Amino acid sequence: MSDDETQIRTLITRWADAVHRGDLDTVLDRHAEDLVMYNVAEPYEGIRGLAAYRATWPPFFSWQAQGARFDLDTLDVTAGHDVAYAHALLRCGTPEELAECPGLRLRITFGLRKRHGRWLIAHEHHSFPHD
Repeated sequence: MSDDETQIRTLITRWADAVHRGDLDTVLDRHAEDLVMYNVAEPYEGIRGLAAYRATWPPFFSWQAQGARFDLDTLDVTAGHDVAYAHALLRCGTPEELAECPGLRLRITFGLRKRHGRWLIAHEHHSFPHD
C-alpha cells in the first residue's frame, strides 16, 4: 500500500469514527471548502460547500443518538499523484433495521484531491441499494 493510500485510509477511518461519535469538528476536518455531496437524505440535488455540508450532520447525529450505528465495514482506496477515490461499505441503521436486513450496507464513494501535501475530501456520494 502506498503512503498516499495509507494517509487516505487514515483520513476516512478517522472521519467515520467521528461520525459514529457525533464529533462535528472532526467530521468537517480535511474537507474542501467547495465540497459536493450527494446524500441519502434530501436535498436530492446534493449540497455544495462546507457550510451546507455542516448543516446536514446535526439531524443525522440526533437520529444516531437514538441507538443507530455507523460502522465502517470495508474501505478500498486508489490514489494517484494529486487525485484519489475511495469506496466504503458501512453498517448504518438502527438495531431493528440491521436485524431485519443484516446484509444492508450504506455505500459511500469519496473523491479526494491533494493540496499543499494534504489530502482533502472534495466529494462524497452516499447511497443505499433499492429493494
